Amino acid sequence: MINNKELESLIKLLDDPDEEIAQHVEEKLLSYGNEVIEYLESAWEQSFDAVLQERIENLVHKIQYHSVKKELELWYHGGAFDLLQGVIILNKYQYPDMDPLKIINQIEEIKREIWLQMVYDMSAIEKVKIINHVLYSIYNFSGNTTNHQDPQNSYISQVLESKKGNQISLAIIYSVIAQKLDIPIYGVNLPQHFILAYIDEAKEYISEEGVLFYINAFNKGFIFSRKDVDSFLKQLNLTPAKEYYEPCKNEDIIRRILRNLISSYSKLGYDDKVKEIEELLAVVETEK
Repeated sequence: MINNKELESLIKLLDDPDEEIAQHVEEKLLSYGNEVIEYLESAWEQSFDAVLQERIENLVHKIQYHSVKKELELWYHGGAFDLLQGVIILNKYQYPDMDPLKIINQIEEIKREIWLQMVYDMSAIEKVKIINHVLYSIYNFSGNTTNHQDPQNSYISQVLESKKGNQISLAIIYSVIAQKLDIPIYGVNLPQHFILAYIDEAKEYISEEGVLFYINAFNKGFIFSRKDVDSFLKQLNLTPAKEYYEPCKNEDIIRRILRNLISSYSKLGYDDKVKEIEELLAVVETEK
């Protein structure tokens, strides 16, 4: 239980001129975690002291950041089974007040629209054409070609709102919805691109031979073959490797989003964000 009087006293001491006291108070408030945020926000509203307000803002951010880091650790070490959950955790880094249910409901709404257009015994190509029609013609999703480096392209809440994203965010929305409909579409970690693979369910295990065809979610769900992947790798002067053709793990996708964010924030000169996201990347790069 939070002791209100103790909290009030601690918050008042946040702007103590003695750095050691202020530091000790901050650590104590940090230990309370998310529960203390509403008290801090209330204190911020009631204060006219710019120094105290800034310290409260920094402290709220630290608490929220630690919460994201802890959630990401639990997701990763818990098996990283739910890609959408992992993406929502990363979304909380930039949008801590965003209700995850809103994201889940938006995904469910698109899924329902696709499901209503499905009929029994459709071929893989026919299923993909319906997904493409709903995503790109009804919901108007498209690749953000004008501002490809924008960090907003990596946050699912923003992509669902703006209907614009990068290769990986659009592929995530595409594959998450497909899998919810029991359509075997998974992400493939191709260098300088992120694509999707439609898996042949008749195969006993997923391998490059088990891919029926590939999908480019960034280009309105364009369908292409293994030969096109070969050509793409040739253009990049890369030797074909198994992982360029097969579905990757959820944690690989999360790592790639984090690397994209590091690149985007570096270009914008947001060094503090770069440092924090590097710490999040380190969480999902540790040995399990």
